[in-house]
Amino acid sequence: MFCRTIGLGILSGSIATAYSVYDNDFNIDSVGIVRFSRATITGLHVMYHYKTTLYAPSVDKLLPNYQEIRSKSHGKAAEMLLELCRVNKGVYIKIGQHIGALENLFPKEYTDTLKVLHSQAPITPLKLIYKVIKEDLKHDVDEIFSEIDPKPLGAASLAQVHKAKLKSTGEDVAIKVQHSYVRGDAKIDIAIIEILVKIGSYIFPDFKFQWLVNQTKQNIPKELDFMIEAKNTETIRSMFKHLKWLKIPKIFNEYSSSRVLTLEFVEGGQINDLDYIKQNRLKVGEISNKLGCLYSEMIFKNGFVHSDPHPGNLLVNRDKNGELNLVLLDHGLYATLSDSFRLTYAKLWMSILNNNHNKMKKYCTKLGVAEMYGLLVCMVAGRTWDSVQDGIVTKKLTSDEKEKFQSGIPLVLTETLYILQTVNPQILLLLKTNDLIRGIDTTLGTLSKLTSLRPMTVSCINAVYDKPLHTSSFWKRLRTLFQKQWSLLRVKLFYLYISFIDSA
Repeated sequence: MFCRTIGLGILSGSIATAYSVYDNDFNIDSVGIVRFSRATITGLHVMYHYKTTLYAPSVDKLLPNYQEIRSKSHGKAAEMLLELCRVNKGVYIKIGQHIGALENLFPKEYTDTLKVLHSQAPITPLKLIYKVIKEDLKHDVDEIFSEIDPKPLGAASLAQVHKAKLKSTGEDVAIKVQHSYVRGDAKIDIAIIEILVKIGSYIFPDFKFQWLVNQTKQNIPKELDFMIEAKNTETIRSMFKHLKWLKIPKIFNEYSSSRVLTLEFVEGGQINDLDYIKQNRLKVGEISNKLGCLYSEMIFKNGFVHSDPHPGNLLVNRDKNGELNLVLLDHGLYATLSDSFRLTYAKLWMSILNNNHNKMKKYCTKLGVAEMYGLLVCMVAGRTWDSVQDGIVTKKLTSDEKEKFQSGIPLVLTETLYILQTVNPQILLLLKTNDLIRGIDTTLGTLSKLTSLRPMTVSCINAVYDKPLHTSSFWKRLRTLFQKQWSLLRVKLFYLYISFIDSA
């Protein structure tokens, strides 16, 4: 089985070689066998590294310096993976970014090392950007745009964005152009990564990363088709037209394709740019509250969730009336939640907020995790089990608790990977989304104040009670209405109390 797996990997890499050379202008970095060799060598180095350090026979968990050994071992492995992501680019960077975003699920050595990929993705030369535009839009660049800023506004794993001016109208726009090498490399890269994961699982039985491979196989093809992103953009614009403070740039369909997206240019600073926030006299509490309102409605009402809310995709600004706006960018990756999952997830959150352990177990079991439900609760809430037991709405998150939480992650890594492998897959992107939003709240200094928890609590209550209000008998509807209003009143009184304590 082991030899067969390696053989399949070599065959897959060889088949893709000729196509990759031709399709990527004879760029050696895009040759399948080169990329396969890099990934295989790095993968084997990481496995050997763990076998001779953390999993060496001489290393006992009771050793006084075990924590130091574990930290150094994870740190070295993370550095090797970071270098592989940088040289192989594309899908590798995407996976590295995903792991880097999971601060409450993966060891700190991994998340701290890999999170740099959110802001340090490689830049494609301008001539290759022009080549993609001409191939897809069937016109020379200067026929469509009167000017293009050669310096990209941002570069990501799959594309980069340039500011430009439309020749026909003089409007400022942002052009999102897919890296020329990504599409040709993606399929073989995913196949290589899956093979390495299988090899890793063979050597280390607790090495359970197939869930990440499955997510990548499902999501990357969608993210590589910018027409899907254009459709998502219009869907979300329509869905949230009632939120006047939410700005979603419009798409210029006539200048867009599967690899080129032309959209309205919107000024603003990144949501975690504290200097910009201070200079423009924006209130961090208002930013956090609006972010919480937006994502709570996405998750608990609409079941259509923007799943990459890293700071580069969220801008803040003031409009001409002085109102604070959020600008939501990059609509390539959305999680679509079924009604049954959405209701179960809302009830799980309600059980956490109400500190009802029987119901926590009940709804975790419905999501596929029964025996280790307590760990799943901690993963969802981003809090230690002690705080969950005390009640997360009555106990603020402190820096000591956060440090305790993160220092405990390596101790339960095997169990965490097992949960990620067995839990309802609809929750996987939500866990990533939750961690990214908590990271923003941490930077803003609002996480301990429970600012974004209030709109989420209200949305949970609405999700749990609204359906019975429309489907029950009169007396049941009346009772449900009373329960809902009483729950909302309790939330309001609690947050009034919190505000009073904070201002005292």
